Amino acid sequence: MKPVGFIGTGVLLLLLGAVAPTYAQQDQHQQDSTAPKQEQQAKPNKQQQQRAQQQNQNKQQQQRAQQQNRNRQQAYRPSQQGKRVQQAQERGVWQQRRAHNWQSDHRDWQQRGGYNGYRIPDARYRSHFGRDHRFRLYRYPMFVVDGYPSFQYGGFWFTVLDPWPEYWSDNWYENDDVYVDYSNGGYYLYDQRYPGVGIAVSISLN
Repeated sequence: MKPVGFIGTGVLLLLLGAVAPTYAQQDQHQQDSTAPKQEQQAKPNKQQQQRAQQQNQNKQQQQRAQQQNRNRQQAYRPSQQGKRVQQAQERGVWQQRRAHNWQSDHRDWQQRGGYNGYRIPDARYRSHFGRDHRFRLYRYPMFVVDGYPSFQYGGFWFTVLDPWPEYWSDNWYENDDVYVDYSNGGYYLYDQRYPGVGIAVSISLN
C-alpha cells in the first residue's frame, strides 16, 4: 500500500505542476488583452486634448485679428476734433491742399509703407465703389481732421492725404465726377477728367 500512496502523491504533484503554468498563461493572456483596451481608452482623451488646444489657439488668433482690426479702425477714424466745413468755405480748404509740384508733393501707398487702414468688404466695394460708381464731392459733408479734408460717402469716412495736382481745374471738387478705387496696394480718389492720377485716401467706418 505504501508504494501506491507514494505514486498517488507524485502524480498529484505532476498535475499541479502542469496546471500552474496553464493558469499563469491565462492570466498573462488576460493582462495582454486588457492592455490594448486601456491604451485605446487613453487615446481618445489625448485626441480630445489636442482638439481642445487647437480650438483654443484658433480662438486666440481670431481674437488677436479682431483686436488688430479694431486698432486699425480707431487709428484711421476721424477724431472728434474734426471740424465741419460749410460749403462756402470748402473752396478755401481745397485751395490750401493744392500741390505746387504734383510729382514731388504726392506719395502713393507704397511710398507710405503700405496701406493699413480699414478695407471695404468686397460686396460693398462692388456695389458702391470703382470707376463705375462716380459722385461729386460737393454733395457730401466735408470735415477737416488734423489738417486733412475728410468726407462721408457710402457709409465710410474718406480722408484725403495727398494734395491734388496743380493742373486740375480750380473747381474740380464741385463739377468733376470722381470715384474711389483700390489699386497699387491702396485706395485712391480719381477724377474722371484726369485718368491715371490717384490721390491717396484712407478709409474708416462712421
